[in-house]
Amino acid sequence: MFIDEAKIRVKAGDGGNGCMAFRREKFVPRGGPSGGDGGKGGDIVMESSERHNTLVHFRFNPEHKAERGRHGEGSNKTGRDGGDVLLKVPVGTILFDDETGDKIFEFTQADQKFVIARGGRGGRGNARFATSVHQAPREHEGGRPGEEHTYRLELKLLADVGLVGYPNVGKSTLISRISSARPKIADYPFTTLEPNLGVVAVGDAKNEISFVVADIPGLIEGAHTGAGLGTQFLRHIERTRLLVHLVDVSDASGRADVTKDVEVILGELSSFGAGLEDKPMIMAASKIDAVNKDRLADLKRYCKKHKLKLYEISAVTGKGIEELKFAMAAAVDELREKDLQESAQPRG
Repeated sequence: MFIDEAKIRVKAGDGGNGCMAFRREKFVPRGGPSGGDGGKGGDIVMESSERHNTLVHFRFNPEHKAERGRHGEGSNKTGRDGGDVLLKVPVGTILFDDETGDKIFEFTQADQKFVIARGGRGGRGNARFATSVHQAPREHEGGRPGEEHTYRLELKLLADVGLVGYPNVGKSTLISRISSARPKIADYPFTTLEPNLGVVAVGDAKNEISFVVADIPGLIEGAHTGAGLGTQFLRHIERTRLLVHLVDVSDASGRADVTKDVEVILGELSSFGAGLEDKPMIMAASKIDAVNKDRLADLKRYCKKHKLKLYEISAVTGKGIEELKFAMAAAVDELREKDLQESAQPRG
């Protein structure tokens, strides 16, 4: 089960109350105030983890409450602080305030921590109010309440390459050939109902390039408005560096105009926004083992006109797969280097 959205309610621990007490001990003739402070309430902390890849654990457990601080006691004893609650989320999770819609935090790498609800401060005991002119204070404070929030969690997969295209063009078969991923494969549209991730390694041990490929469920016309699987999975393409657009050039595609197929997908990427239309793209003519020569010729003319690299592949026979893998690796390596150079430049 792939869950990429969840809503949670969190309540940090309340602070403990300060104590009002006076010392009454043998051999202490003038005891004075001895009320201790209350303990701090527990925080709720969120941490990104590579061991999690969905938000399903929040779907069935949406409420989280931290421990309150213990009350102060006599003899200047401070109450124990409440225990924190740690919530694990996948890398790529974005935290939104459910009421305002504001983006609170984005987990972009493993082991990032962020306090999403702070525990209340403990109240002061009456010993803290003693002065030279006010030697027997009866004032003491109650603990402050812990923060309470409702958040919306949204997961965007972190992948270097996103496979896009119409349903049933061979994306799942391709990712199963180039990685150890084993998605469901069948000869009907929308077989893939959730994104699949696969790690691809190219080259020898000394010069190996590895990258993550995401098989995005099939897009159709109107996807950016929610048609088909629509916006449910378009957002997962936002974080990819490179797009590989698979186009079915076989007789079995059921669509006559290959140019329209390409334009529809590009139009959906553009309409969704988030800069998807500006991402580098490699075109792949899939199912070349059962090719329709007219469709392939039309696609070649389109790619030449728009200066797009085209690779002819068959995930069934393996033809062209290695060439495509090396092209993807080279493009990813170049884009990573570009990102490093841009991040190293001083910002002014």
